[in-house]
Amino acid sequence: MKEAKWIWKDGEFVEWEKATTHILSHTLHYGNSVFEGVRAYPTQKGLAIFRLDKHTQRLLDSAKIVALKCPYSYDELMKAQIELLRKNDFSNQMGVYIRPLIYLGYGNLRVAHWESPVNVAIAAWEWGDYLGEGSLHKGVRVKISSFRRGSVNSTLNKAKACGNYLNSQMASYEAHQCGFDECLILDEQGFVSEGGSECFFMVKNGELITPMCDYTLRSITQESLIEIAQSMGIKVSRRNITRDEVYTADECFFVGTAVEITPIVEVDFYKIGVDYPLTRTLQKRFFEIVGGRDVEFQHFLTYIKEQ
Repeated sequence: MKEAKWIWKDGEFVEWEKATTHILSHTLHYGNSVFEGVRAYPTQKGLAIFRLDKHTQRLLDSAKIVALKCPYSYDELMKAQIELLRKNDFSNQMGVYIRPLIYLGYGNLRVAHWESPVNVAIAAWEWGDYLGEGSLHKGVRVKISSFRRGSVNSTLNKAKACGNYLNSQMASYEAHQCGFDECLILDEQGFVSEGGSECFFMVKNGELITPMCDYTLRSITQESLIEIAQSMGIKVSRRNITRDEVYTADECFFVGTAVEITPIVEVDFYKIGVDYPLTRTLQKRFFEIVGGRDVEFQHFLTYIKEQ
């Protein structure tokens, strides 16, 4: 993670090291906040943000679900993310990660969150391979977690809420302590849910298979990849996936804003695939799209260069 110069905070640009909040901010104690992960990529026309519209709308939807009244509109948040990238003047040589955050600031420490002010901040920085240097090429080793994804009866899992990620933290920690790169979490029925912070795909007999989002956030990258794959004539199914199906898959990979498309080479010591031909094909197409070199999916990109 490489620090940038500026952070957008409550409508103003603040120097990176001065973008602070009070130790008694409500969110710090009770966890009610929502965020987004967005990426911008270098293109011949400068940096372009991938699915900015979808990510911004999901941020506002998440805030509504957890009863946070965001003081900024959709258009204001869109503009703030674009202006932040312009002001930081990134090099256009490396991908940039954008982190909008809606959180509760300093007001009171009752559990009743509606008595605390709602703050909004957006940070951006240059960021490479999320699961470790070279992981996009060499792939990752994965452990199926002993933790389970939260039930829809007790978790607001369609909100990208910070508190929801404690489950992911513990599952990922367990996997790392056991010598793996990442975890794979099952739902309460025992079917594959997702990774620690990524969506899961497997390939079997040329078919691309991914779980439903019954227990998880609706993933923008997952849905984008399904659309891309279908445009290429690849058969795609969304259905329940069992643990033993994963062990016998031809290929497996993670997708997400941070992780992009990362091959999975091993699950619970079971070797998965050899050359990962479909994974590599989709990976190549994805990077052509985000790099602005694909005419068909230009609508996925928002260019930040002023016209």
